[in-house]
Formats: sequence, structure tokens, C-alpha cells
Amino acid sequence: MGIRLQKVIADNSEFSRRKAEELIAMGKVTVNGEVVTEMGIKVTPKDVILVNGNVLYQQDLVYYLLNKPVGFISSRSDNFDRPVVTDLIPEHIKVYPVGRLDYNTSGLILITNDGELANGLMHPKFKVPKTYLAKIKGDYTKTDLEELARGVVIDGVKTLPAKVRSVNYNPKKKSGLVEITIYEGRNLQVRKMFEAIGTKVVKLKRTGYAFFELDKIEKLGEGHYRELKPQEIKELRKLF
Repeated sequence: MGIRLQKVIADNSEFSRRKAEELIAMGKVTVNGEVVTEMGIKVTPKDVILVNGNVLYQQDLVYYLLNKPVGFISSRSDNFDRPVVTDLIPEHIKVYPVGRLDYNTSGLILITNDGELANGLMHPKFKVPKTYLAKIKGDYTKTDLEELARGVVIDGVKTLPAKVRSVNYNPKKKSGLVEITIYEGRNLQVRKMFEAIGTKVVKLKRTGYAFFELDKIEKLGEGHYRELKPQEIKELRKLF
């Protein structure tokens, strides 16, 4: 699949993506000895890239599984100077979260600098499963949960079918725990889905991502991470 050339330059040099595009347009970039002036070209770590005659150093690819705590933004930076997930990984190279967990959601998230893998996992057509445990406030029925599973309209578009399972429900307190697995990654999707049936998510944790299950990963407490094993990376690539 590859990654766009201007993004690779921006990720591996002092140049911004806009400056990288200017350099490409000016004929200052070569890939495997050939001058490239088009923006849409994609490259891989195997390609030799020169910028202004200097070899672009492409970073080694790294892969981490992080148990994100509440109170962290799923980004490399934040305009309001809030903590970001990459603060939890003491790496000198640029890494990025694969998809997003909102500020008030905890749980599993992948961190990597492999744009090809990240783009594949986030592409909606591959339907990578994401499982959440949601603490719900409000009155809901089995019929409501069946409606969630079939799909509900949020932001004007119906969600894909999901797997939904009631873990427990307290009718007196009108609250309960619901496990839900979705196959897309729309903004605040799980929270909006429960709003669509008249309830509110008061606590949310992602307990599963692809074939990873949080309760089966030893010693991965909140704020902790581990490197992915080579076989796990291979299995992730098979998903797209």
C-alpha cells in the first residue's frame, strides 16, 4: 500500500508536510534515483529517498499496545496543552495513535510509526472489530439493545451492525454495564449510539481491539504499554 511521499518526508525530517510538497514540486526529491514531482506517489521503507541530494533517514518501524488512561488525548499534540498518549511512550522517534479514544475513554490503543499499517486498520472497509465495556445511565430494554445491534442513526448516518451484550442491569438505579463491539470508527460513536436509544454513557473502556483482549494481556495496567510481537504484527496485516 505504501505511504504518501510528502508524509514520509515530514515524519523523517525537519520539513513540514507543506514544505515537503513544495520540494517535490520543485524537483528536489528523488525516489530510487528518479526525480518525483507528483504528490500522490506512495513509498515504502524499502525505497531510497533523497531530499536536496541528502538521503532521507526513514525510522525503524515500531509497534506498541497501550492501555490508555482517562485524561489523555489520542494525538501527538494538543492545542490546550493536555496530556497526549505519546507522552506515555518515551520514544525519541515520531509515533502516532491508530485511530482515537476520546479524552474520557480508557483502554486499548495501538501506537506506531507504520503509516501503512495504521491506514489499513483504520479504513472502514476492513471492519476491524473494537470492543467496549460501557457503564450506562438510563432506562433501556432488551429491545433497545437489539436496536443498537441492528444499527442506529447518528450524525445522519446509520451505524453498521454491531454485537451487543448486556453484562448486568439494575432496574432500581436505571443503570448497567453493556459490552458492545463495533466495526467502524466514527467520532464518539459508542457514546452517540447509546444517546440514540435515550441513555448516556458515564464510563467507557475499550477492552478489545482486533484480536487483542485487555483482560488477557498480562501486566498491562492503565498507562502501561508493551511492544507487539512479530507474529502479532503479521496477524494485524492480514486484516486488510
